Amino acid sequence: MDSNKFTSAGAAHQNTTRQSNVDLKLKLNKFKMLPVTVEFSGGAELLCGNVKKHDVDLPGQQNKWQIRNLLVWIKDNLIQERPELFLLGDTVRPGILVLINDADWELMGELDYELQEKDRIVFISTLHGG
Repeated sequence: MDSNKFTSAGAAHQNTTRQSNVDLKLKLNKFKMLPVTVEFSGGAELLCGNVKKHDVDLPGQQNKWQIRNLLVWIKDNLIQERPELFLLGDTVRPGILVLINDADWELMGELDYELQEKDRIVFISTLHGG
């Protein structure tokens, strides 16, 4: 009789564990990676080791990715030198044109634009020495 209680308790524990694993998978899927393309040109690529195109998978997070979050991620993960030439405070420096899917970011909401899967974000430096 005691063994039946143990078996029932073991089965209940197994079901609870199985449910916990399902819940965890659902939570992880909810925050899936966000694939985007980030490009630099007009000299901005020099800040990223002279690499112009970066296909990246942004880590999943609870809130939607916005350009403001992407800029921090770029600073931490792509910019290899002199981030002050790319960022001024929480935005890009004047003289850097930002395009989101070939449209000026000013038309898209600038820092508040919510990134979508497969977006293409281009940073073009318009400042050149002479």
